[in-house]
Amino acid sequence: MTSPLSTRVYVMTVALLVCVVSSGACFGFVLDNWSGAVVGATTTSLGAGFGMLARPRPAVTSVQAVSGDGYAEGIADTVLLSIAMYEAAVFPLTSDGASDEEQEARRTVAYRLSAYDGLPRSVRVSAAAALEALDDGLDAERARAAVKDLSLAVYDCRGNRRPGREPR
Repeated sequence: MTSPLSTRVYVMTVALLVCVVSSGACFGFVLDNWSGAVVGATTTSLGAGFGMLARPRPAVTSVQAVSGDGYAEGIADTVLLSIAMYEAAVFPLTSDGASDEEQEARRTVAYRLSAYDGLPRSVRVSAAAALEALDDGLDAERARAAVKDLSLAVYDCRGNRRPGREPR
């Protein structure tokens, strides 16, 4: 069972805070036994608490970035790669470049990845057009143009590459 990403980030944050407070207590103990440990733990916990109040944004932002469009961008890149591999099997550079079994395996992978629900619509449509052109297997230029359109669709779906948006 996998817990949600936000839960894992918050658990790791708490574990990190426990480690920081413990290290402050250890440092205080080295300097002045148990009273130093209490002062060290108190000081580091106050510092960590102030740091979380003053700047709580990075952990929350990282959770939102990963759960946002970053995953879809990764899947889109993987779809592009799988279709490019299928293209290489359909139109090999040498006459004995890819066997029929290899071509069928690459086709299966490309179709399975292209059918993923989390894929942006523009990438899914471009992937379908590229797969159709590759399945025909007759016109290499048409297939290359379809794969190029797919690569442009993948490029456009990236969050920091959209026109009018500031780079992150």
